[in-house]
Amino acid sequence: MTTIPIAAPIPSGLLAIGAADAPYVAALAAADLPPGGMRRVTFDDLDVLLAHTTNGIVATDDRCPHMAAPLSLGALDGCLVDCPLHSGRFDLATGLPTRMPTTGGLDAGGTYWPVWAPEGREPRPDPPGVKAEARRLTRVRRMRYYPVRLRDGMIEVAVPGL
Repeated sequence: MTTIPIAAPIPSGLLAIGAADAPYVAALAAADLPPGGMRRVTFDDLDVLLAHTTNGIVATDDRCPHMAAPLSLGALDGCLVDCPLHSGRFDLATGLPTRMPTTGGLDAGGTYWPVWAPEGREPRPDPPGVKAEARRLTRVRRMRYYPVRLRDGMIEVAVPGL
């Protein structure tokens, strides 16, 4: 029996600016995004991550909210996506980080998180200076989501500015 994918709900307050009234644009055949799969789709200069989570299909920026690495190169486990650059982990069901990046910094609410190292690795020293200060003040932004719908076997995304 084939399961028909559904669009996951967008977390409250995280709808991308302009997306509520944006036109829907065909992004990808639903068959090309199996459960647990992620794909990057590009609309002009907007890169969108389509992820088939356990809650349904999500469309968000294909940029880590920390330092803009492509999340589509990371790993998806249920609703959790890992950033391939600094090991941050984000819950696509809530839009919140569940593990801050290794570089530390500020979360979206302004709380500071120190530099850390993954298990089995030595912590890297963070010598004082402008780079350390920049890492300390880098904020993990809130994620932005785009409405998704499924129509005639296609995943469509509401894309502002098109």
